[in-house]
Amino acid sequence: MAQIDTLTPVLSDGWDGDRPWTLESYEQAGGYAALKQAFGMAQDAVIDLVKESGLRGRGGAGFPTGMKWGFIPQGDGKPHYLVVNADESEPGTCKDIPLMMASPHTLVEGVIISSYAIRASHAFIYVRGEVLHVVRRLQRAVQEAYLAGHLGKDIHGTGYDLELTVHAGAGAYICGEETALLDSLEGRRGQPRLRPPFPAVAGLYASPTVINNVESIASVPSIVTNGADWFSSMGTEKSKGMTLYSLSGHVARPGQFEAPLGITLRELLDLAGGVREGHELKFWTPGGSSTPILTAEHLDVPLDYEAVGAAGSMLGTKALQIFDETTCVVRATLRWTEFYKHESCGKCTPCREGTWWLVQTLARLEKGQGEEHDLELLLDQCDNILGRSFCALGDGATSPITSSIQYFRDEYIAHFEQGGCPFDPAASTLFAPEGASV
Repeated sequence: MAQIDTLTPVLSDGWDGDRPWTLESYEQAGGYAALKQAFGMAQDAVIDLVKESGLRGRGGAGFPTGMKWGFIPQGDGKPHYLVVNADESEPGTCKDIPLMMASPHTLVEGVIISSYAIRASHAFIYVRGEVLHVVRRLQRAVQEAYLAGHLGKDIHGTGYDLELTVHAGAGAYICGEETALLDSLEGRRGQPRLRPPFPAVAGLYASPTVINNVESIASVPSIVTNGADWFSSMGTEKSKGMTLYSLSGHVARPGQFEAPLGITLRELLDLAGGVREGHELKFWTPGGSSTPILTAEHLDVPLDYEAVGAAGSMLGTKALQIFDETTCVVRATLRWTEFYKHESCGKCTPCREGTWWLVQTLARLEKGQGEEHDLELLLDQCDNILGRSFCALGDGATSPITSSIQYFRDEYIAHFEQGGCPFDPAASTLFAPEGASV
């Protein structure tokens, strides 16, 4: 395993430069050199390079990127599409938006190389509509790329054509699910599709489509430039490369920390100045609110797909939300569950009805109403949702509930015994008192 003791700025390397979002600044730092290098390679060779690097999807699932590209049928006579999932909306996740703001051309270059590899003639970047500043920055970067000849017809005399469209969504968490994103992109209501057929066979406009996260595609230029061995020299045996970890919550210096996969939360907290002064870690999420919470006993778990999975959670989007002892875990879980209830698309009964009932039960427990057997009711509700929903939203809604009861059952019981929350809400910086805006 590679030595994990320092940050490895690759994607974030130029974020502190002079106007790094401009084409001029990006090219001065070596930008678009990887594109010229890729055009000198066979398209299948680019796919093989990404496969050899061990790059896994950075959107949460961790599926091998090169393998996903290889699923696209070639010579089928159909148009191929690349869709970048920039609908970052998982609570706590904040890596793609800073990347697109600071260095949009890293993503654009990655899009062109990836599209070339899978033989796509049209690519889309699907961005959350609320982040208008990001949409505008991406649109300007795409315009600069067109003006420089990196996009359009016969790019740099190679005979390869590519159109790139920046599409703003309307703000729905469900559109982060790849097939719901495709429906939204086609102008329909964003709801998950039944699979099979999978997007690689019948995706956008019923044609072969690759859907990748922003960070996954933005990692491609550095792999082309430096090689598969360079990328796989970082990280762990099965989780290769560097990635962006997002630390937020009760931490001294929250932000983005680009490090090899396999670094621990203890190491990241040291880099971030630790938990805020005078307080100690109570619980944390390894990959956003839809991943089961972990506690201080998991500080030394390597943050890669395998080790976090073995610890009973998921690496997900690497959104590390840090909560200290002032936070009521029941209240935090209720807030997350309210989010999932609101964002359920309503297509399937377990999620549509189940998340509503989860909120009702949790709200009652948080107020100190009910008895201990209501915890079993809550777990039974989770069991009726988990694995029975149309997509992963329902599963994600159950994760914080089941894990919080596993680690903090006594805190739930304390709510019954004291007839309300034992924590003083005014003491928490994350949760406002009843009646106040959060």
